[in-house]
Formats: sequence, C-alpha cells, structure tokens
Amino acid sequence: MASKFEYAPHLIFWETTKACPLTCKHCRANAISNPLPGELTTEEGKKLLHDIADFGNKVVVVFTGGDPLSRADIYELISYAHDLGLIPSVAPSPSERILGDTMKKLKEAGAVYASISLDGATPQTHDWLRGLGSYKYAIEGIKRGLEAGLMMQVNTLVWKKSFPELPDIVKLIYDLGIRVWEVFFLIPVGRGTMELDIEKDKYMDVIQFLVDVTKYGISVRTVEGPFYRRAKIERLKGISYESISYNELLSKLKKLMGEPKYEIDKSIMPTRDGAGVLFVAYDGTVYPSGFLPLALGNVRKKSIVEIYRNNEILKMIRAGKLKGKCGSCEFADLCGGSRARAYAVSGDPLAEDPACPY
Repeated sequence: MASKFEYAPHLIFWETTKACPLTCKHCRANAISNPLPGELTTEEGKKLLHDIADFGNKVVVVFTGGDPLSRADIYELISYAHDLGLIPSVAPSPSERILGDTMKKLKEAGAVYASISLDGATPQTHDWLRGLGSYKYAIEGIKRGLEAGLMMQVNTLVWKKSFPELPDIVKLIYDLGIRVWEVFFLIPVGRGTMELDIEKDKYMDVIQFLVDVTKYGISVRTVEGPFYRRAKIERLKGISYESISYNELLSKLKKLMGEPKYEIDKSIMPTRDGAGVLFVAYDGTVYPSGFLPLALGNVRKKSIVEIYRNNEILKMIRAGKLKGKCGSCEFADLCGGSRARAYAVSGDPLAEDPACPY
C-alpha cells in the first residue's frame, strides 16, 4: 500500500551542528562543545532549504542539533526557511542560551514551533540525565517561548527514572500552558543505552497511559513508539486495558488532574522513519531518521527530493514491505514499528520491531 508520504515528507530534521553545551547521557548526537569540520555552511544550508521547498508542500523543518543556538547564522537560516514557505521549528537545548530574548528572536526570525526537552518532573530526575541546571533552563525556556508567541511543545524521554513521574510531568506541563507532548522511546544509539530503558512489559503501560493523557486536552505524539497509534485505535473501539503499573499511573494522573473532560483524541499521523520523516546530519548526510544511522546519500551531491523519492530502502519502508510480525500485522500501515529499533537490534531496517508490546 502506498504511503501518504510517498512523494514528500511531513518532517525534516536538520542537525545544524553537533556543538552543544550539554552532554546528555542518552544523546543520539554525541554532542561536543565545538562544531565539527564539514558542517554545512550558511550557503549550503540555504541550498538545502531551497531544495526542501521543491517538495511542493508545507514541510516542517526542525532545526536541531546538538544545539542549533550554537550556530551564529541560525536566525538567518530560520528566516530564509520562512521566506521559502517552509514551516520552521527549532529545538534548542535547555541551557542558559535560551534566556534573555532568545525565544523572542527565534519567533521574529520566522520560527513557528519550538520544542524543549523535559525528562523528569523534578530537577533531580531531569538534571541526572541532562546535566546540572538544565531543568531550570527548560522551565524558563518553555515560559519565554509561550510569551513570545511560539507554538511550544515539550519532549520527554521515557526512561527508568521518568516512568513513575509521567503523571507529574503531565500536571507540570499542563499548568505551564503546554498542550503538545512528544514522548520519546529509547533506541540504543549514541549515548542512549538500554540500561536507561524501562522493561519491555512496561511499554504497553506507557502507551495506554498516553491515550488517557489525550482526554485532558493534550495532544500526544510518540517518537520510536508508533504502536501508540494501535493502542489509540483499539481504545476508541472500546477495548480496555488493565495492569498494576498502568493503573498506578492512571490513578496518580486522576489524583493530580481530576477526572478527564474530553474524549480520546482521534487524530493520527502515520509517519515513521523514512516515511514522512527524514533526517539531515550536520555534514549533509541523509538518514531515514536521527535514530537510524543508515546513510542514504548527501545533499552536497544530490537533491534531498531525489534521495527521498528514489532511494530503494525508503521506497520499501513507505510501501510497507516489512518483515516478521510487523509485515503481517493488520496495523502495518498505521504503525509499522520503529525502523530505527529494528535496525539497531538486527541490522535490518525492514525487520520487525523487537519492542512492540503486541
């Protein structure tokens, strides 16, 4: 079955730099304090953005890193993307750089969206993962982004210490004014190790809990957890779920937030690595996603449009030509499993997702 993203992606992540003031324990990017040689120049970056505009639809370009604020030309690049008709989004690291009028300047440059990582409900949890002081910068960045008029979302990694705090994180971001929550599941790449990950049997608890979160008016998205979409569909059909851990999470959520006021959010965006999503590294190398290190080409040598539309691996991913349980699953088009996790474990981006709780 052809993907709705056969000819153009919905999201393109551009790792504008490897440089970052943080050294997060789980980071895909292995961020460093200074830019690496070979980073796309300003003009090369503008050519990339111009090529992205050739997709012909409103692609969301996420300026990420490292820390995109490490680039002196970041405002110029965001402005250029905006003028091309693209939808600029920025993912700054939660550091002292987002203080002052930084968020206002990002908005004035043309950024529409911004995301801030918050990986725990307390400074102790978040800072253990991301570094001392990062929590307070995250909270301040969220507040300043909202004040500047940016459409803000919070990104949260599900890991051993954040798992029991998930209801507290919901309460925290809701009170801050956040209504979009992007929840990340670990992939063993970069500094991200399985020692940080929750037990596999708790994956189902998390995705079922996320379905309940939508009943509080929060839009939930997942990264490398596409089976959340199946859970949402089944819950909409009246299929219930029970477990001790899940019940504890839900009970705590209701205690903090009260009874839900809305129905389950029905919206679903069926993207996956290489299907609706693409990643451009600091040196122009293109990958299906930031968590799937399978090089597809380089924008210095070939248009990103040509790479996305013609690469054989991407065409198979978009056509749903998957293996194992993912290939035979009735939810293959809607979910399709994490291609990054399949690759990390088996070396095959078309293999079944070993973390699927179904």
